[in-house]
Amino acid sequence: MRIFDISVPISEEIPVWPGDPRVTLRQLSSIKAGDHANVSQIWMSVHTGTHIDAPKHFIDSGNTIDQIPLEKLTGGVLVMDLGTEITHISKDVLMTHPQIEQLMKASKVLFKTRNSSLWKTHPRTFQEDYVGIDSSGADFLSTMDLHLVGVDYLSIAPFNETLEPHQTLLGKDIVLLEGIDLSEVSGGIYKLYCLPLNIKGCEGSPARVILTSND
Repeated sequence: MRIFDISVPISEEIPVWPGDPRVTLRQLSSIKAGDHANVSQIWMSVHTGTHIDAPKHFIDSGNTIDQIPLEKLTGGVLVMDLGTEITHISKDVLMTHPQIEQLMKASKVLFKTRNSSLWKTHPRTFQEDYVGIDSSGADFLSTMDLHLVGVDYLSIAPFNETLEPHQTLLGKDIVLLEGIDLSEVSGGIYKLYCLPLNIKGCEGSPARVILTSND
């Protein structure tokens, strides 16, 4: 069995959504300084790095992280490699993709785009021209029986069109997985293990996410 860690490491240099706080790590106690243990404090948004959006993020009456069934976060997942040329994940892009029949039957899907290379080429600075799911793509996906949709940058929606795609998908109780790195993963079927922190009453959470394959 092969294991792919598709989580982005959290550090003080990681890009964050404009307006969100930069990650700050502070050492509260240190063995070198004579303390009994090393203890650190972290300050960041719950939407930093690899993270989950619960419906509450864009729908005030929506479910929170602790209310998401674990069945939506684990199990078989389709990775769709959309190539490096597309600029938006639209309905047309999805309908003409060779894996469209697999998508129509899937309960979970992760979209691999040129975004995955940004974690290496621009590891510290946020890039506004990332690839996201536009309104037509979100509308199309919302007609399927999907539990989870993931994209390989900090938002599933384009930078200049964040509201409607989020509301459309979260309105269907589809979990949104953002900030993954699929650069080492090929298109195909995998098993997903996505475990956010169990934060009571919160609209989002960092997550450790792996894929496994028997190939």
